[in-house]
Amino acid sequence: MKKGMIGMALAAALAASMVAGTVCMADERTTFAVGFDAEYPPYGYMDENGDYTGFDIELAQAVCDLRGWELVKTPIAWDSKDMELESGAIDCIWSGFTINGREDDYAWSLPYVDNSQVVVVTEDSGITDLAGLEGKIVAAQAASAALELLSEGGDQADLGATFGTLQEFADYNTAFAELKAGSVDAVAMDVGVAQYQIKTSEGCKILDETLNAEQYGIGFALGNEELRDQVNESLLELLDNGTFDELAEKYELSDMVCLAAPAEEAMETETEAAEAETEAMTE
Repeated sequence: MKKGMIGMALAAALAASMVAGTVCMADERTTFAVGFDAEYPPYGYMDENGDYTGFDIELAQAVCDLRGWELVKTPIAWDSKDMELESGAIDCIWSGFTINGREDDYAWSLPYVDNSQVVVVTEDSGITDLAGLEGKIVAAQAASAALELLSEGGDQADLGATFGTLQEFADYNTAFAELKAGSVDAVAMDVGVAQYQIKTSEGCKILDETLNAEQYGIGFALGNEELRDQVNESLLELLDNGTFDELAEKYELSDMVCLAAPAEEAMETETEAAEAETEAMTE
């Protein structure tokens, strides 16, 4: 019995040391395991050659190239992302991941994409605005920002309460297939993903009214700020050398990216405030 307890203790210590090695020894790492949704274009998906790619994946690869790390692309079930992160199976969640409403749950990178949640319907649905969703079946991805936004406690919970059903799907590819088949009336999702899907799904449109405005970041485990800071440093280097903007243009996200050094963000905020004050004085 005593030997068994000692063995269990040693196993627990070994497991803890492995996780600690992932979290605390960022300066000695050789690999970088990125957890991502493999059905979330243009941020992460499988291309026609069977390779995982996308804006987030290529950006992560560029960070690894700067750091001398090997990128470990790790597709995950989105509703299991926290378990994957906490277990040490991945070093971060990097997949069009919304910061808003989760600010205290992760060690966040700098925000790098401005996003909004939107609603997609078929062009012949007769639905022209959010009010038209009353009594309808609306789809959203499990554990997604859209689902959280429309569910009880979310900022758009009142709107969600008017739906006939708020239905969860494992991924948006399936949700879109159900929309085209007529099994659901609308899909609530991130605007960048919606725009990508519409290019390959004729007969669909995005409602003009958005559900919110938010930003994407890379989510690291709390306490893993060292690795977060290294990735931030590399992201800013990629912004400075033009790689970040090149990738944004490649994936048609140039009008959505917002990466900036913290000092630049503060300066822009001060400038905007000064301009607003000047306008107020001249009115």
